[in-house]
Amino acid sequence: MVRVDVGGAARQLVAGLVAEPWGRVTPSVYETGRLVTLAPWLAGHRQRIAFLLRTQRADGGWGGPDGYALVPTLSATEALLATGDGDRVRAAAERGLAALTRWGRGVRQSIPDMPAIELIVPALTELVNDHLDRHDRPRLPLPAGIDGARLGAVRAALAAGRPAPEKLLHAWEVVGGAAPDVRPQPPGTVGASPAATAAWLGGRGAPDATGTARQYLEAAVRRYGGPVPCATPITVFERAWTLSWLAEAGVPVTVPDVVLRELADAVGANGTPAGPGLPQDADTTAVALYALAQLGREREPDSLWAYETETHFCTWPGEEGRSATVNAHVLEAFGHYVAERPDAAPRYGRAVQKLTAWLHANQEADGAWRDRWHASPYYATACCAPALARFGSGPAATEAVGRAVDWVISTQRADGSWGWWRGTAEETAYAVRVLLARPDEASGRAVARGYPHLVGAVRRRSVGGSADPAMWHDKDLYLPRAIVRAAVLAAVHQAQRSFS
Repeated sequence: MVRVDVGGAARQLVAGLVAEPWGRVTPSVYETGRLVTLAPWLAGHRQRIAFLLRTQRADGGWGGPDGYALVPTLSATEALLATGDGDRVRAAAERGLAALTRWGRGVRQSIPDMPAIELIVPALTELVNDHLDRHDRPRLPLPAGIDGARLGAVRAALAAGRPAPEKLLHAWEVVGGAAPDVRPQPPGTVGASPAATAAWLGGRGAPDATGTARQYLEAAVRRYGGPVPCATPITVFERAWTLSWLAEAGVPVTVPDVVLRELADAVGANGTPAGPGLPQDADTTAVALYALAQLGREREPDSLWAYETETHFCTWPGEEGRSATVNAHVLEAFGHYVAERPDAAPRYGRAVQKLTAWLHANQEADGAWRDRWHASPYYATACCAPALARFGSGPAATEAVGRAVDWVISTQRADGSWGWWRGTAEETAYAVRVLLARPDEASGRAVARGYPHLVGAVRRRSVGGSADPAMWHDKDLYLPRAIVRAAVLAAVHQAQRSFS
């Protein structure tokens, strides 16, 4: 069995957490399109237009498969219509309009559960239709299931002087303009979003080149050469997930004290956000606490009680929807704390039982879990099954893990990989993580077949590269490069240990 130096690769990865504290994530068609429209004065404007032209698909759309194309295609098409600069730009805009018209006239696409999608789609459709109205062209209909009522209610509430909900700030571009209670957070961001920040600046008149919001935008576009991601910085999110994957797998790496100290300092009484300008959330809080605990910086996970509901734990108070991965991560944080401190069982044991029962009840019929924060069920299953295997309570946990392992074995591809749209190193890593939650002969055979796929990706240094599909949910699909690389390295290390 070919082996790779996981430790060396992991050390380079962790060094990057210090060298690039804003995080390593792919740029977004949606967010870049919004900057083309909202901030043509910002450095990198031409590079953003070139990015949109370069990333257009052969069918005229942008973005991922199926319904994942709707939001980026609306954004890119509107941006190119607003620019209207040159034959190539106009032709690309027409191809985008043709794709949107096709989807609206019978080629229906399911709408994925993405942040603020119920606001973004009607807002962008409205903007595109404004362009079409000026040329007396047929308007685009709203897709089935989205009526624009929520967007109208939000705008009316803000116009009446109601405070802006914190979670709305990440998508401030859909309502736009200034608001008395909205202020940039260090390093100058509104909602950790370049588009939201540009919209806030636009509502305040000509941007001040010396202001923190302008400086934040300049820094963001400089990092990516013009295009931008949906969220930046993502310091806490990237560090929490990267370190958690590596630590749980036992990858030998020393984490700089400054990284651990800053991660610990980020967790307050009600948890931590994924990055500055975002609301605190249970997901980032739980993963950060779990990572710290595994690295010798354990602290009581009592900040997570703020997210408990009658039936489960929410991502943030008032969440519409629910997340299996959030509840799996809370189970890990609570379960690890009780394992290290048995005297805490009376306080946290009830929650462990509750989380076990909820995850068991929300497992799909095929044995997988599906989730609102990732397009692939392999990610959700790789969060839930190992959490239940390590910290779940009673036979329900054992049954759920067994069904998850059986599903993973049954869905392995002919080349040994796993993947929802196609085989990927990322999803193969998640599958291996699930299989090792129930080590037996069948799991071992499947791991051995998938292992060369992972090793090849690590050796080619292609993990988290441009060839990998973006599958993580934000306003647009994105790929957190460091986190995905950590997941693959962790899976390789675990597989190598299982072979010995």
